[in-house]
Amino acid sequence: MKPVLVKPLLVKPLLARYGTAFAAVALFVFFAIAARNFLALGNLVGIAKHISHVAILGIGFSLALIAAELDLSFANVCSLAAVTTGVLVHRGIQPGLAVLAGIGVGLGFGLLNGLVVTLLKVPSLIATLAVAAIANGLAFMVTDGVSVVGRWPTGFTSLGRGEVFAVPALVWWMVTVSLAALFWLKQTRGGFRLVCTGENVEAARLAGLPVKRIKVVALTLSGGAAGLAAVLLTASLSSASATMAGDFLLTAIAAVMLGMTMFEPGHANIPGTLVGAFTIGMLGNGLVLLGAPYYVQDICLGCIIIGSVAVSASALTRAAFDV
Repeated sequence: MKPVLVKPLLVKPLLARYGTAFAAVALFVFFAIAARNFLALGNLVGIAKHISHVAILGIGFSLALIAAELDLSFANVCSLAAVTTGVLVHRGIQPGLAVLAGIGVGLGFGLLNGLVVTLLKVPSLIATLAVAAIANGLAFMVTDGVSVVGRWPTGFTSLGRGEVFAVPALVWWMVTVSLAALFWLKQTRGGFRLVCTGENVEAARLAGLPVKRIKVVALTLSGGAAGLAAVLLTASLSSASATMAGDFLLTAIAAVMLGMTMFEPGHANIPGTLVGAFTIGMLGNGLVLLGAPYYVQDICLGCIIIGSVAVSASALTRAAFDV
């Protein structure tokens, strides 16, 4: 009887779909062995809290990318929404209205991105960079470059600092946004149309889909995610500044790019974005525990972006330059 061999044709698709996820597990095991206190419950919860803002921003960016558009304004829009929320709370405005204002700023600038891309036919790479500059200028205009800090109502700060069933509120927000986005994409007609539009714009147009409207919706949702992340960031820090979300730009994009190498290779997807965000957060945390210099994390982040973009280059090119 001939020995039974594992068919390479079965192994290759498995590695292509889940290879990066396996690498993330291997990295987790490495840090669990090499880094003292890495497996401590408080440390793991800290990683989850730390990546929550990145994951929410990454999910918004993913929705735009699924529609074959790039949103490079989300970090600046997040900062503007944060200072808007912070200033209103600081001046004694009812916290609920301040929260709605912050999310509204995000949605408004996302809508602006969509209209510039679809009506003015400016490639999203250029359009969102221009909108980012506008948002950045407005954030400095609102604050005069000064951070807004204060003792704010606990009803507001609990959005970012509270706990539900001993689980940090930020983790619940991240899970809720992820599940909502995943359900919309996989179980609704709107999500199906978004995916179809991103896969082939011309085919979607010939099929009668409202392509422009779908792209506007995707970019608006990306802005809305930035607004929500801004509210949570402001609540958790009890402060707001014109540059507070700047560091999230590359990190969130790297999480999405890394996610595009797993589960649905070459395509932005919600599970991949979450795993990508956790991998990046775990990498930074593990390097700190190992005593590595702070700049090593930036070097690793750059390598992650280069490697993941190389795998998903065609999707990114289409998103950056298609009109």
